[in-house]
Amino acid sequence: MKKLIFYSISFLLWQEANAQSFRITLLAPRFKSGITYLTFANGNNFSVEDSAVFKNGKAIFTGKRRLPGGVYSIFFPGKTHRSDFLVNKQQVLTIQADTTDLLNKFVVLGSKDNALFTQYVKFTTAKGKLIESERAAYKASKNLADSLLHEKKYNQYQNELNLRRNNIIKQQPNTMLAMLLEAMKEPVLPVPVAKTKEDTLVNYNYYKQHYWDGISFMDERIIRTPFFMPRLERYYREILIQSPDTLIKDIDYRLLLARTCPEMYKLLLNWLTDEYISPKYMGQDAVFVHLFEKYHSKGLTNWLNEIQAETISRRAYMLMSNLLGEQAANLEMIDSTGKSTPLYEVNANYTVLVFWDPTCGHCKQEIPKIDSIYQASWKQHNLTIYAVLTENVKTEWVNYVKEHQLNDWIHVYQTKEMEAAEVAAQKASFRQLYDVTITPKLYLLDKDKRIIAKGLDWKQMNDLLEIKWKAQ
Repeated sequence: MKKLIFYSISFLLWQEANAQSFRITLLAPRFKSGITYLTFANGNNFSVEDSAVFKNGKAIFTGKRRLPGGVYSIFFPGKTHRSDFLVNKQQVLTIQADTTDLLNKFVVLGSKDNALFTQYVKFTTAKGKLIESERAAYKASKNLADSLLHEKKYNQYQNELNLRRNNIIKQQPNTMLAMLLEAMKEPVLPVPVAKTKEDTLVNYNYYKQHYWDGISFMDERIIRTPFFMPRLERYYREILIQSPDTLIKDIDYRLLLARTCPEMYKLLLNWLTDEYISPKYMGQDAVFVHLFEKYHSKGLTNWLNEIQAETISRRAYMLMSNLLGEQAANLEMIDSTGKSTPLYEVNANYTVLVFWDPTCGHCKQEIPKIDSIYQASWKQHNLTIYAVLTENVKTEWVNYVKEHQLNDWIHVYQTKEMEAAEVAAQKASFRQLYDVTITPKLYLLDKDKRIIAKGLDWKQMNDLLEIKWKAQ
């Protein structure tokens, strides 16, 4: 009896240890040596999970951890051959492969998920060839009868492919393949052929509302698929309205859904942070600041190393004080004669802040152009240019202003003593307040010194001002 109890406990301990590890045995007799790679799908790329060395046609991938579920690929030595398979709950797998015919001679033993997946791949590969053949034939058709024939066959094969997918979803809903196929579905638009603006709006709202149907943000298996990352990128770059408020509202909702799935939460927050730390559209830096304030600064990203966390923090603090719509920070500067000339004493309908340096090559090209458009147009609209010297080159600065006759601008700078006093008082510098990392850098302020635009060149700034003046 004691022996029986001992064996039972040993078996349970073995089961527990086995449940926390993976072992994939790859049998490919053609390879007597060489390195093979176990990878997983990461959008359009592959990330290496493990590697193994072939010895007499056998290689073993193993680790003291569970493999997260998803679509995995074996890259054989030389990386000229690859075959895909699924990893789900089963963590001990044996794969038999022959690279002369991987479609028919790649078998994953002991896995119902992969048995179904292999059948599906064979079917879709065959149908895919027929579909492409009919597509090519349709394009090459020389008369209406041929066109109609090939269009009919194309639609027939496409319908057979869709029927196979739908049957798997309906008949085997608990399989991993059914989950993947459901996740790959595109919403069917309520108005197939939009003829009016109202139709287009109905389709857009429906498509956006149902974009994530079939995808659970609480299932980490979806991360390791070829389609999730492209789908995520398209959603935030093309589907959603690109206003910060819209983006922030949706981001908070997605991250809330993913909180019970650590891998999904980590992927989303990392990708969103990278996406908006250097946004493509003016004003979207507010999204990054929101991510920092609500997530990063609250200690919810403990997977980041010290350098990564410091980079994110530093960038967030550079952006907090210069978000669109916010009151611009005052600048206590002096002109070349030493007279105090603060930004907030400027009385104008609009103020263009220019941070520049006369020794900067790009500034030398752009500053005269800014003055030209200022003299030709901006000046007549009660707009003032408040130009801040960014480097300690007072002599060059004064000479440049005289040489180019920038007489109607307000030129200011900060002395070394003023900068030292600022540091001693632990006040933010103008570089931090206005994110001055490159020059020239332009801001547009309204009469109340609220930030209307930033980071534009003089042409873009002029286009924006023209629109505002026309509206007025």
